[in-house]
Amino acid sequence: MSSLRIVPAESYTSSFTHIGPDERSKGAPSAPGLHDTLRAGVGPSPFAEAAGKPASAHPLEARLKQWEATREALRMETLRRTYGIAEPIRRGMELKITRDGEWRPMSLGGGSGPSVHEEILAGREDTITWEDVFTGEDSRADVPLHDEMERKLKM
Repeated sequence: MSSLRIVPAESYTSSFTHIGPDERSKGAPSAPGLHDTLRAGVGPSPFAEAAGKPASAHPLEARLKQWEATREALRMETLRRTYGIAEPIRRGMELKITRDGEWRPMSLGGGSGPSVHEEILAGREDTITWEDVFTGEDSRADVPLHDEMERKLKM
């Protein structure tokens, strides 16, 4: 039986370092601990956001992602208890169809966030978040269209 948890469990770290385990290998050869902007790029990887991972490794951002996941689990559990198991399953299927069916290349501005359809199904169509205003297009690395197509089609 699922719980009606409002606040996510405390599974966060109390310390933070800006040098992640994968960034140690991207460092400059003369100074391995320093971030090498020419090798690693200016902003986060454009494919990291598509996977649903936070753009940074900061504990607060991971905590906010957990908060959203807990809120969604509470919403689905409330729907299940009110209307039965079919309602959360139907909403989950509609959300999956919407996420999988709509694809725009990153070179045309796609992939930067959820679509209008996904926001309506998730119940967030009336909120404006930081990502809606500041999309991060200026710091994102350019991804060639052919590379993105090969990645999507797993070629």
